[in-house]
Amino acid sequence: MSAQPQPLQILYLDEHLVAINKPSGLLVHRSPVDRHEERFALQLTRDQLNQRVYPVHRLDKPTSGVLLFALNPEVAKSLAQQFESSQVRKQYLAITRGYVPLGGIIDHPINQAIMFKHEKKLRERMTPQTAVTFFHRLALTEQPWPSSKHITSRYSLVALYPKTGRQHQLRRHMKHISHPIIGDTRYGKSEHNKLFIENTGSRRLLLAATQLKLWHPLTGADLTIEAPLQDAFLDVIRQFGWEACLPLHSRISKTSMGDNQSTTR
Repeated sequence: MSAQPQPLQILYLDEHLVAINKPSGLLVHRSPVDRHEERFALQLTRDQLNQRVYPVHRLDKPTSGVLLFALNPEVAKSLAQQFESSQVRKQYLAITRGYVPLGGIIDHPINQAIMFKHEKKLRERMTPQTAVTFFHRLALTEQPWPSSKHITSRYSLVALYPKTGRQHQLRRHMKHISHPIIGDTRYGKSEHNKLFIENTGSRRLLLAATQLKLWHPLTGADLTIEAPLQDAFLDVIRQFGWEACLPLHSRISKTSMGDNQSTTR
């Protein structure tokens, strides 16, 4: 008999929407890219609430943190419009290679697949799309871990605020400024990722969506949904002595909050 899956941590729940703390490694929904996967955040949330849920945005499979679903199609449409018009304010935390500048803006277009009609058929082409990310460095560390080019290894803890929502935007933008996110097997450096695994034991992408700020689709009230860092991410923070540098809502681990925390605001 197979073991029951751990319940997802619920960050916010009312009669119109639900937000969960998505674990790293969990797809939002079925994807042809990962045909072998059998567990998805959408289905798990649906089964946990015993009602249908509707996706309004997405997180990459290796990214953890705040994932929002609507509980009916009308609310889904309203929330999706907020995301598409860049009205939702998003905060992420990341650990990156090297010493990131104190703060700045990355304004660098990203090629995205755009569907268009050609001879009465839908085609796909890659088109540069505007992509903007604000960032703020929170902490630095230098570790005595030699690589092929340096006798030590430097890392930064960074808060990221994407203004747009392009696919893999934060991962691609951090690579663009030569500070790839640790654990990124697609846009990062395999040598640095291996070095990090050997010295910290962390194998995950060190990127987490820690906060969403939006308008409630029914009441219009300001709504802030926050996710604590999950244990594997927080363990690295502790190894580097960075806990005091974290935003307060990111300091409490998933375990200490319980696996099924529910908050209504």
